Amino acid sequence: MALVLALPVLLSGAVSAPQTADAKAAISVKVQKVKAAGRSFSVQTVSIPKGTPVTVGLAKKQVGQTATLPSIVKAYGAQAAINGAFFEAYHGAPDPYGMLIANGKVIHIGRYGTSIGFKADGSAIMDSLQVSLTGTVTDTKGKSSGWYATFVNRTPSADASISMLYTPERGANVGFKGGTAVIMEKGVVTKKVPNTNVAIPKNGSVLVFTGREKSTADRFTVGSTVEMNYRYTNAAGQEIPWQEVDTAVGAGPRLVKDGKVSVNPASEGFKDPKILNASGARSGIAIMADGSVMLATVSGATIKEWAAVMQKLGAKQAMNLDGGASSGMYAGGKMLTSPGRLLSNTLVFGGSVR
Repeated sequence: MALVLALPVLLSGAVSAPQTADAKAAISVKVQKVKAAGRSFSVQTVSIPKGTPVTVGLAKKQVGQTATLPSIVKAYGAQAAINGAFFEAYHGAPDPYGMLIANGKVIHIGRYGTSIGFKADGSAIMDSLQVSLTGTVTDTKGKSSGWYATFVNRTPSADASISMLYTPERGANVGFKGGTAVIMEKGVVTKKVPNTNVAIPKNGSVLVFTGREKSTADRFTVGSTVEMNYRYTNAAGQEIPWQEVDTAVGAGPRLVKDGKVSVNPASEGFKDPKILNASGARSGIAIMADGSVMLATVSGATIKEWAAVMQKLGAKQAMNLDGGASSGMYAGGKMLTSPGRLLSNTLVFGGSVR
């Protein structure tokens, strides 16, 4: 789904290691009839025991690709899956919009909405996660300078003035031409060249500076050492302990907070009528009171109705995921909700996810 956001979007995995879930608990599937917001809804749900292995399931195991949901499930050996962050489904590269963390590593930065995160101890958390990436570069003479990256693993617009970080999760190459590329391996600058869709080192990363930001590349010389620092805050700017999160997906808006309906899409950066007031197919994810996770899809609901439904289903915390033709869910060895398009990213659970 391609979103219209109120906040400016400047351009437009590996398995985590949670503890194993209780052997007696198993992923279960159920269709639930719910009366909420003056209507009746048939909701497809999947219950995921606390501690079930989980990771971000990427199309072709790369950020910015698309694939069928069954193929993603197969690639990750998953027992359950649901579509994840919004992505560009209509124009240009199919890059995500939301936050993605895999194996404790930020593989995409989003700047709106709500994110769900999973820690190594099996617990799940939900917040209005914001991530900033800054760093220092120190040349061979000991002179240090600062730098920052606005996004991670995205394709910039042709006229953008921006700084971007590309990691191996992007694939073999950065995916576009233009700007100046700084290539790093094991924290050391090995090359600085015009970006002609340069290769990303398997043991490193690439910074690309475009437009007015190209001069920042002057701070990087071959042999310089580069440090990167991620800062995790909520929408209010308060630091939050997401360094402990192994896996995360950002979408939104928030539906339920501490057991109560909590919906304010505009404050989270949404201005698309599909989110603000229209009815459509929805996907969502909830953290339950016992720490388990519930995946859910419904064929038609407004966001306010969707929030009321999730509360009635017992959610302690809940958020919306990408919807419409992207809404898709798998469990019990079959497709429970079939998406109407190829997907960019998912959350995959259980089995041999890796």
